[in-house]
Amino acid sequence: AGDDMMDLDQLNETACAMVASGKGLLAADESTGTIGKRFALIDLENTADNRRDWREMLFRTEPAMSEHISGVILYDETIRQTAKDGTPLTKLIQDAGAIPGIKVDAGAKGLAGSDGEMITEGLDGLRDRLADYYGLGARFAKWRAVINIGRNGDESMPSQYCINTNMHALARYAALCQEANIVPIVEPEVIMDGDHSIERCYEVTEFALKTLYRELFDQGVILEGTILKPNMVISGTKNDDRAGIEEVADMTMQCLANCVPAAVPGIAFLSGGQSDEDATAHLNAMTASYDLPWPVSFSYGRALQHAPLMAWGGKPANVQAAQAAFNHRARMNSLAALGEYDAAMEQNGA
Repeated sequence: AGDDMMDLDQLNETACAMVASGKGLLAADESTGTIGKRFALIDLENTADNRRDWREMLFRTEPAMSEHISGVILYDETIRQTAKDGTPLTKLIQDAGAIPGIKVDAGAKGLAGSDGEMITEGLDGLRDRLADYYGLGARFAKWRAVINIGRNGDESMPSQYCINTNMHALARYAALCQEANIVPIVEPEVIMDGDHSIERCYEVTEFALKTLYRELFDQGVILEGTILKPNMVISGTKNDDRAGIEEVADMTMQCLANCVPAAVPGIAFLSGGQSDEDATAHLNAMTASYDLPWPVSFSYGRALQHAPLMAWGGKPANVQAAQAAFNHRARMNSLAALGEYDAAMEQNGA
């Protein structure tokens, strides 16, 4: 294919590599503001050097990076940064056998005329940015839509308007990515904050996914060159009657089987604020018990980074402990992606 031609084989090859058996994605694409909140937990100043040191340490962690991580989602600053010794951070990722990726959305802002609902911005100028990111080594991208569920049984949220505009934008983004030979991760996140039941989460997730796949079809996106990053179907954080691990796995799989075409090369779940061990246990319950049409894996940010961040504390003396914590979480999630995880492994540090 010429430089200006979409290379479907390359897109499909990249997408398949992103969900390779026992591997998943490290989401290290926190905006400067979000990483600042994480750093505040360890009393660390939010500087470019500290952000680099933190991420460089993760990307140099072995065997996590080469054995358990298929790709890393980066932020605009990070994809341009070099390690302390001058090596581009993208090269550290590539040297570990993982694929650099990039978050390209400009964040969720208030949806005009709709109180409490969001729309993700960032389509303007995206074609040129994608070409730039491809040159910097990115082979996949991410765009996150934010879908809130109304509280106290308010069924007017999400509105059809919110779902339609967000899924339309996701499909526009995906089409531009494929044109640039970059695999789009489409992420329609139904937020777990709220008092809603798992049944309500199922309804909203199904509505979002069915709309998403119609939009992707309407806009000519080739599913074989995409990855889906969905939420799990899970009880709201403020719901007192929370569904257990098996029920989350069962309802999530039922929802995805109903909505996601078999042509999709793989699904990489977001953790969405679940505890580290919940995110791992839920993933394991899905891969261990269900025969699925697509590989199922993880694309975790906080659920991979929280333990190493706490172990690191911003201190050079703690690098080894932080890397050990990252190795452990990466290995637990790798085992969960294979359906071979057991909660007992958490205690004995197996």
